[in-house]
Amino acid sequence: MSDDATEPGRPNREVSPPAPPEHQPAALRDLADRARGYAEAASSANTRRAYAADWKHFAGWCRREGLDALAPDPQFVGLYITACASGAPSVGGRVHAVSTIERRLSALVWAYTQRGLSLDRRDRHVATVLAGIRNRHAAPPRQKDALRPEDLIAMLETCDRGSLRGLRDRAMLLIGFAGGLRRSEITGLDLGRDQTEDGRGWIEILPGGLLLRLRGKTGWREVEIGRGSTPATCPVEALELWLSFARIREGALFRRVTDQGRAVGPMRLNDREVARLVKRAAAAAGLRGDLPEPDRPALFAGHSLRAGLASSAEVDERHVQKQLGHASAEMTRRYQRRRDRFRVNLTKAAGL
Repeated sequence: MSDDATEPGRPNREVSPPAPPEHQPAALRDLADRARGYAEAASSANTRRAYAADWKHFAGWCRREGLDALAPDPQFVGLYITACASGAPSVGGRVHAVSTIERRLSALVWAYTQRGLSLDRRDRHVATVLAGIRNRHAAPPRQKDALRPEDLIAMLETCDRGSLRGLRDRAMLLIGFAGGLRRSEITGLDLGRDQTEDGRGWIEILPGGLLLRLRGKTGWREVEIGRGSTPATCPVEALELWLSFARIREGALFRRVTDQGRAVGPMRLNDREVARLVKRAAAAAGLRGDLPEPDRPALFAGHSLRAGLASSAEVDERHVQKQLGHASAEMTRRYQRRRDRFRVNLTKAAGL
């Protein structure tokens, strides 16, 4: 098996069209380079990383079983997802969640497509086995806790307002919550349009609030973030403070703080830092103190900000749907997680 079989995420080999021979005109080579850039832009960096890891996992299983990973054989793939679902020793002995198996299958389809090959996931060796795995092992989704406004305020109090890192973290928490943003949308923001190649949107500060133009999963959308009722909870003021003290005039909005907290570097924060921030601030604020301490970190992540807005904003549902960029109200409802589950009591309303 060639080394290429373990790395489907290599843009020059898997994602991109083949480069023209060196004797071709320079203009044609330039077009090939641009085509590679466009091909990479067809999927997010996070997706490519996940798919590369999934392919490596599959290729490792094939190697241990003496199979050719480069042959898109539905029967082999059916055996692979069976091994994942049953926790076979050939996949490390760990039972995979149904969602993980479905993602790995999508990764294989993607990886073969990049090689000019085709894997038919509707083939009975794949589709029937996957249907059985879903019926046998499917479980309700494990959702992160939604942050209530009082939770967020408690988390903000744990951020040091006298430090650059504290100012940045406060702005990220407030912008993420008030905008109902995904992790990548928070860290992908630039101060202005077309200022960086890896930016996913930009901001405009207006008298009434903040206007965000974002490129997300569902395409471009605008998000309005109004000013808060007090300076302590206003996302616009928090952002302005960060920009002023960090001396950011252009480029990435949220960056690494360097030199032991005394300077701001040029590098954009990785979106995983949003999840780490939420976990860290939630722990410092003592959220969910009703649970044992070891169980609390798993309850919170970057999505807790997004779900928090959806669950807390007492407005017409269509406004929340627009803010989150959902195509359907049903998707928005999945984010609305109320701890007071019995606030509406249909039993009493029915006369019992």
